[in-house]
Amino acid sequence: MKTNEELLKLAQDASKNAYSIYSRFSVGACALYSSGNCYIGCNVENASYGLSLCAERNAISTAIAAGETGHLVKIAIYSPNSKNCLPCGACRQWFCEFEKGQEIEIILQDDNGCCSYKINDLMPYVFKLNVV
Repeated sequence: MKTNEELLKLAQDASKNAYSIYSRFSVGACALYSSGNCYIGCNVENASYGLSLCAERNAISTAIAAGETGHLVKIAIYSPNSKNCLPCGACRQWFCEFEKGQEIEIILQDDNGCCSYKINDLMPYVFKLNVV
């Protein structure tokens, strides 16, 4: 398993590929799954802002497209524009969708290197359906 610092470095590298021509706010993410596999993503903006894709959802979508069957364990988020770049509400909901009963750790850059939060602290009342 990769360390939090290694995951944050992968997210930092991914942020360099961000397509953020409207906001100029680049973000990279690295999602670690229980299988040990890591998937990266960057934000991709669109002139129609609602069609933009956050780095975190891009990383998770990449995992799904690759056939990942494990559960999301950690996700590192990095922006050269802001330390402690917390995920938006839509991304928080996505994390909860793919946690599969395991609490996810969110890794961010701070003044001391990196810090982490648990998803339940950031999204205590998640929307879930009871699907059979």
